[in-house]
Amino acid sequence: MVDVPDVVSRALRDAPPDQLAEAADRVIRSTMGALRTDVFVADYRISGLWPLLDPDLPAAGFLACRTMAQRCFSSQQPVRDGEGPCRLYLPLTVWGERLGVLLIELPDVPGPAVTGRATDVAGTLAVAMRAADRETDRYRRARRRERLTMAAEMQWDLLPGRSVAHQAFDLAGQLEPAYTVGGDHFDWSLDGDRLTLTVLNGEGNGLAASMLTSVTVNAMRNARRSGGGLVEQAELASDTVFYQHRGQRYVATVLLQVDTRTGQVRAVDAGSPHLLRMRGSVVEQIKLDQQLPLGMFAETRYEVQELRLEPGDRLFVVSDGVWAAEPPGQEPYGQRVMARSLRATRLQPAAEAVGTVMRELHAYHAESDLRDDAVVVCLDWRGPRERGSG
Repeated sequence: MVDVPDVVSRALRDAPPDQLAEAADRVIRSTMGALRTDVFVADYRISGLWPLLDPDLPAAGFLACRTMAQRCFSSQQPVRDGEGPCRLYLPLTVWGERLGVLLIELPDVPGPAVTGRATDVAGTLAVAMRAADRETDRYRRARRRERLTMAAEMQWDLLPGRSVAHQAFDLAGQLEPAYTVGGDHFDWSLDGDRLTLTVLNGEGNGLAASMLTSVTVNAMRNARRSGGGLVEQAELASDTVFYQHRGQRYVATVLLQVDTRTGQVRAVDAGSPHLLRMRGSVVEQIKLDQQLPLGMFAETRYEVQELRLEPGDRLFVVSDGVWAAEPPGQEPYGQRVMARSLRATRLQPAAEAVGTVMRELHAYHAESDLRDDAVVVCLDWRGPRERGSG
């Protein structure tokens, strides 16, 4: 019997980085007898899924496929549509990062074995697409539904990803306005038993704010990759920004380090991002002692504070663009309305929750443009698996 995932893997390794969808299509047709395939990729706002192979799909067919693809994308489970032919939709996900959906159209309804092989094929394709993303613009072009500003281009290129999964946690983030975001940003890194997460709000707007944030993120990465802890990361970034701008520009930041064995969190609060914990249906703001934003003064020193997560906790980190969003004649979003939005996400995974909060934020503005950049990061803490468990 042909090992379909292995054949697909070899074909993808041999294909040019911009031709992965075509290479997968040829192999899936020849080994699985598929009638057709397509790859749907999620746009920057995660508001829709868009085909790579058949971008001129007729409106009725596109809407039908997109509806089923969206169901697959949201549930992260295979979805079948039709009897013969049967369309099988499979999530394209790697390390928790949701890239899109693979469509395979088969002559008949697939059994569990065929569905299992197709799921493995989708996983192999997702890994290849993630690797190829730095070598071609094709997949990024498909994701954008309008032109990005220069500032937004820099911010999206700087991100580590939009979600990541681990046995102890799920983590996801979203930037808005997606196509014009300037200074707001998030970064994370998983190393052994340590998850480091930062959320930043670079002072100012547009390209200047984006450049300020980029310098700050790379300074923190430099310290982190050299073995420095939270204090070293904050202090190097602060000094870097100060000696460039002499206190005229600064970055509000919160740095978190989670011990994935225990749920113990070490934190440096250097400005405005806000932490909210949802335990059950109760939303509570976690108040840390605020220290100076990065870059405000020379040789600023920072101190670490600690808190602990319990299994089942959901931690949100939001920038001032979310917390203080204040449409004309209304109270700030973070005062009362946001707590309702957070509770509405209780049954959603982290990757869905950040989108819900952003949609509620836009609705609160009555579809008018946001006045400030906004970032939402959601961390679901499951806790470590028991020793000896699968």
